[in-house]
Amino acid sequence: QVQLVESGGGLVQTGGSLRLSCAASGRTFETLTMGWFRQVPGKEREFVAGISWRRGSTTPYYADSVKGRFTISRDNAKNTMYLQMNSLKPEDTADYYCASSSTWYGGGVQRTTQYDSWGQGTQVTVAS
Repeated sequence: QVQLVESGGGLVQTGGSLRLSCAASGRTFETLTMGWFRQVPGKEREFVAGISWRRGSTTPYYADSVKGRFTISRDNAKNTMYLQMNSLKPEDTADYYCASSSTWYGGGVQRTTQYDSWGQGTQVTVAS
């Protein structure tokens, strides 16, 4: 079982930036595909970004709504994943969740059912 802890959420003005972190423990981090999701009350949890690692190479992928504004990265030596969020918009307001998948799908892992461990979430609020 993987334990995931997010941090870095908060309140920011439109156009501002935040960096979320996700610290993982309980399994060899480099074997995990990692992802960020977000959820607002009354809506389904939606994919934001994911990153896989294989043979020394990382592969990031993004939801269309955040491409060009968000950057996902990972530091396998620190067992940590990051989400740099720039040019934030009010519609980015949500609870953000870190997730890990112990199954290798070959990239493009975007469905919540493909992830088997989740963090507790961190709140991001973008004020207009």
